[in-house]
Amino acid sequence: MKALFDNISFDCSKSLTKAFSTSFSFSSRLLPPEQREAIYATYSFVRVADEIVDTYHDYPQEKLLDRLERNLNEALETRISTNPILNAFQQTVYKYNFEPELVEAFLKSMRMDLQKKDYKTQEEYQEYIYGSADVVGLMCLRVFTEGDNDEYEKLKKSAMKLGSAFQKVNFLRDLKNDMEILERSYFPHIDFENLSRETRNSIVKEIVEDFDEAFLGIKKLPDSSRLAVYVAYVYYKKLLKVIRRKKPEKLMQTRIRVGNHVKMWMLFKSYLRYKAGFLKRYD
Repeated sequence: MKALFDNISFDCSKSLTKAFSTSFSFSSRLLPPEQREAIYATYSFVRVADEIVDTYHDYPQEKLLDRLERNLNEALETRISTNPILNAFQQTVYKYNFEPELVEAFLKSMRMDLQKKDYKTQEEYQEYIYGSADVVGLMCLRVFTEGDNDEYEKLKKSAMKLGSAFQKVNFLRDLKNDMEILERSYFPHIDFENLSRETRNSIVKEIVEDFDEAFLGIKKLPDSSRLAVYVAYVYYKKLLKVIRRKKPEKLMQTRIRVGNHVKMWMLFKSYLRYKAGFLKRYD
């Protein structure tokens, strides 16, 4: 019966991922089954914590986050949880040897979202991004390298840069919601209410540099995960391209999106490049 519950746990993680992120679940389908399950389990845990701090405003958010962390620690100690999301995640942590400090850094950044409204220094900004995005990239890399520590160490920096790039694109995409509803400002020393084209372009340049370094690592990923990560990379580069074309004031008026038909076309082109052995940097 434990095996049945484990299967249900991973099914729950898959359902949550598909419900909350079409783009993430879309690219994850390109992974082999065991890696796909692990990525669903990782994303769903991360997403639950993120939803607590971002959307559960009518509930005791800090208590909910405390409970989630406490239940996770118990799951890691006993190697089981009656919470399906935590049950799937704890199995993934053990199977792929996630370092405890990765999970700790992630939860620390989630607590920062409850306590901080703006990031005044580059150090605060980098600390938040490390915990909220870089460590998630490292968790995924643990799955992709499947226990090969040498490969993991070689690709760590690129995985962190890809996590950073994804997070910074999300910051720009969600600028309206972050400023108006959550009253948060992540980029230090920037007045987003009077965002200039030059300032927007400087942020975009920073993100492009992250993507360029991440791409070097994507080309070196194991064959089993290279296409899936490349598709996610292409999608986010396309999203950044759309953001770059918008007038700065538009970022405060609407959430920027890429249509599903565009995503399908990008998948098709990415697959052809992958099969031809030529992964092209997306500009």
